[in-house]
Amino acid sequence: MPAYTPPLRDMQFVMHEVFNLTEELKAMPKHAEVDADTINAILEEGGKFASEVTFPLNIGGDEEGCVLDKTTHEVKTPQGFKDAYAKFVEGGWPALSCDPAYGGQGLPYVVNQCVYEMLNSANQAWTMYPGLSHGAYEALAAHGTDAQKKTYLPKLTSGEWTGTMCLTEPHCGTDLGLLRTKAEPQADGSYKITGNKIFISAGEHDMADNIVHLVLARLPDAPKGSKGISLFVVPKFNVEADGSLGSRNPIYCGGLEHKMGIHGNATAQIVIEGATGTMVGQPNKGLAAMFVMMNAARLGVGNQSLGLTEVAFQNALAYAKDRTQMRSLSGVKAKDKDADPIIVHPDVRKMLMTAKAYAEGGRAMAIYCTLLLDKEHHHPDEKVRKDAGEIVALLTPIVKAFLTDNGHTATNACMQVFGGHGFIKEWGMEQFVRDNRINMIYEGTNTIQSLDLLGRKVLGNNGATLKKFGKLVGKLVEEEGVNEKMSEFITPVAVLGEQLTKFTTEIGFKGFQNPDEVGAAAVDYLRVAGHFVFGYMFALMARTALRQIAAGNTDPFYVAKLQTARFYFAKLFPETATLMRTARAGSAPLMNTDAALA
Repeated sequence: MPAYTPPLRDMQFVMHEVFNLTEELKAMPKHAEVDADTINAILEEGGKFASEVTFPLNIGGDEEGCVLDKTTHEVKTPQGFKDAYAKFVEGGWPALSCDPAYGGQGLPYVVNQCVYEMLNSANQAWTMYPGLSHGAYEALAAHGTDAQKKTYLPKLTSGEWTGTMCLTEPHCGTDLGLLRTKAEPQADGSYKITGNKIFISAGEHDMADNIVHLVLARLPDAPKGSKGISLFVVPKFNVEADGSLGSRNPIYCGGLEHKMGIHGNATAQIVIEGATGTMVGQPNKGLAAMFVMMNAARLGVGNQSLGLTEVAFQNALAYAKDRTQMRSLSGVKAKDKDADPIIVHPDVRKMLMTAKAYAEGGRAMAIYCTLLLDKEHHHPDEKVRKDAGEIVALLTPIVKAFLTDNGHTATNACMQVFGGHGFIKEWGMEQFVRDNRINMIYEGTNTIQSLDLLGRKVLGNNGATLKKFGKLVGKLVEEEGVNEKMSEFITPVAVLGEQLTKFTTEIGFKGFQNPDEVGAAAVDYLRVAGHFVFGYMFALMARTALRQIAAGNTDPFYVAKLQTARFYFAKLFPETATLMRTARAGSAPLMNTDAALA
């Protein structure tokens, strides 16, 4: 059976030592009183909940899955899921970062991020039920009417109700401009919604009293394409004027998808037959409102793979220390045993360190992004808010795609450490691989994220936001460029920064002449950009560790951090050279393949 220990020490290192979180929060009046002790105490309790309540349900939830009663359209979640959710609500966990005006605790997003990393390590399928509610909360808080906020936000905050996002339809995946769901205006100002949605995570379940569906649909006179989409809130049960639950709305689960992973989460086919809904935001402006939820979900999916990378690493490390096989190539290491533990073998260490580096780099990036979100929403300086918003928009597709791709590499490597036991279910490793593989696909496939990054976020404003992030990296290079001990961490990032500027210009010029050049380069480009960000993160972490060691701190944690950073720059970061070379090969080897693909 697998095990899980919350990585509290590393979280505290990144938050308090690398990013000086509490000092950053003091600049935001809303969070000025939040101190390190409070944050650490919350994360310690969150880690206990994850490891003691939801983690024990992970393998059983995967084996049991969800069950649909086709007569009542009700879904039964795996054994223990409902009770765990009741404890989650009782503990006030859904309310962490929500507005106190709606019953929330008003804590920084970064605290919520760390709690959800641990929950994802423990049980991704379970965590998706409350996780999606945060996106629904954010979308309604940003674009809902006062009446909608009053009706839905307190219940989403408390966790009494959960939320979903209903976008995809059977005939259209990411291309939402093709959706057909209709919204007919009614005399009382409401709408009757009719259509079919698929792949709706947590779309139906028995864990909460009501489910708040955010549904994309078209008005009768809507223009074609993505410019004719509106957003509606459509509850499972209609809500009466006094806030009590009324009649059952005709929006229900018509079937459950049988997936390769995350079996404990109900991925529903949703049938809508004249359900009552109210509009969120402006007519035909639904995508703008939904993007609040979609961006939250994309950051959340990156966090899912971060969680799986961490738990896979922990279990592979424990196994590698215990499992004996062959002798070390450089001589016997365990003289009291018939064979050495497999951790002595170089390639086993490579697999373990790959997972460790991707977990620690991903954690730093995820915490950095949620700190940017806190600044964007709560910093009193308008320029700080604007800059933070631009950079987090740039980094969002990287978080989603780079962290999930890395999670695929890491979970597969950790499964490989187990050898034949890796694909045996009782060890839990193959489930981490299956669960993570889905993360690369949903919430916009990683190719879509790559196109978003290169086409919209970088070339869309002639690289202005990328340059803004580059200035942050340049500042670190300028500060530490003369520090000999930092050269092994700084020089690779500085060199890649220069290469990335030239690389971006080349692709932009070629793309202007032939748009397929952007499509051909996008996936490689995102990984290069991802390593640029990770390189910056590891350089920051290495600087902090070196300063602690220079000050006489003998905690082996800092030595370990430097070793991980050195491994990252030596073994993973050089991938960028290959990626830039393959991207520069252009679109011809891909598009001139009609005979090969006939």
